[in-house]
Order: sequence, then C-alpha cells, then structure tokens
Amino acid sequence: MKRRPPVTAKVRFDERRDEFAGMDLAGRFTRVRETNLWGAEESVSGLGSELAATAKVREELPRLLADLEAKSLLDIPCGDFRWMSEVDLAGVRYLGGDIVASLVEENRAKYGREFLRLDLCADELPRADVVLCRDCLVHLSCANIRRAVENLMRSGSEWLLTTHFLECEKNQDIEDGDWRMLNFELPPFLWGPPRRVLVEECTESGGGYEDKTLALWRIADLTRSGRR
Repeated sequence: MKRRPPVTAKVRFDERRDEFAGMDLAGRFTRVRETNLWGAEESVSGLGSELAATAKVREELPRLLADLEAKSLLDIPCGDFRWMSEVDLAGVRYLGGDIVASLVEENRAKYGREFLRLDLCADELPRADVVLCRDCLVHLSCANIRRAVENLMRSGSEWLLTTHFLECEKNQDIEDGDWRMLNFELPPFLWGPPRRVLVEECTESGGGYEDKTLALWRIADLTRSGRR
C-alpha cells in the first residue's frame, strides 16, 4: 500500500473541526478562506493552488481544451484565481464561480473577468463546454458530491474535469470542509474510466500523492447518485 502522509488541509481541519459545527456549506468555506485554514502563503485556496504545484496543469490545460474544441470553461470553485490567472485561455470564454462571496468580489476587482457567486451543489449553473472542478469534491461529503453531479447534469454542460487519485483504493465519506482522496471509478461513484487523465506531478507530502490527476468524464455519462 502506498505511503500517504497527511496533507496540511486534513491536519488543520482536524485541529479546528469544532469551529465548523452547525455551519452550512457557504459558512464552512468562508471560514476556511478567512482563517487561511489550508496554510498556503501564496494562495488562500491552498497549497495545491500555488504556482509551483500547478506548473504541469497550467502547461497542459490549454492543450486539453484545444483538443476538446472547447469554447467555454466554467471554473468552479475558482478560489482566488491565483494560478488560473497564469493560464493561456485564448479563444475560451472563462467564467469563475465560487461559494465564497468575498473571493468573487475580490476577483472581479482584481482581474476584470467574469465571476459569479455560485454554490456548485444547489445553484443553477451556466452551461459550459468544460467544467473544471479542481480540488473541490475532495472537500465535500458524498451526499454533496451527488448533489453537485446532479446539478452539473441539469446544466447541460458537456465535460467534467475534476481531481481524481489513480491509486486510491477506497472512497471514504467526510464532513464538508474536511479532505480525503477520491477515485471515481470505485463505489459509491462508479463512473467508469476517465476519457483523459492529466497527471499533475504533485509533490505535496513528500510525493505521497503523486497519483493526483485531473480526469475527464462526459457529464451525460455520469450516473445519478453513483448508481448504475
């Protein structure tokens, strides 16, 4: 079995778990942002959103979008837009969405792009050729992952590009705001093999999560509530 040292996001949530009691989804992620819970110096969106951690993604994402002939991208959650601001999105209409209202307001003021306050699990989502959902579902309970997927299916968007761990052997449930790995080929999701995989070359926790990827599925093929 692969050695998996705990990631900072998991450790710090465990230390302050009691602070999140009784909070709704927006409240939880607003608290994460206000306290910089995930402990990154460069980005309030966490260590995985720093420029060094996203070098491979920033290089490969434009190529993948071009291969898919994507004309629109919904980035949800967009976080503080730190790493995405360095991605070449020429020819692709970008829309960032996040549940944390203060991040949306700051991004609008700083970057002059289109950002909306959106709850992935509950709000009506705009249609996009590709929905990028990086480092998000790993922080959601299984129940809210199901809600998010059903919401994406209602949106009519075509592709989902999301965080997926190739060697994760079992999916665990968590409370919202915590962290764990996910492998969407395994129960309770059973999405089948992804169409494409972008290996991120993750070095966090001493290389214990080098199997972290962005994986691509056609949204219409995803099974509701993880049941075939």
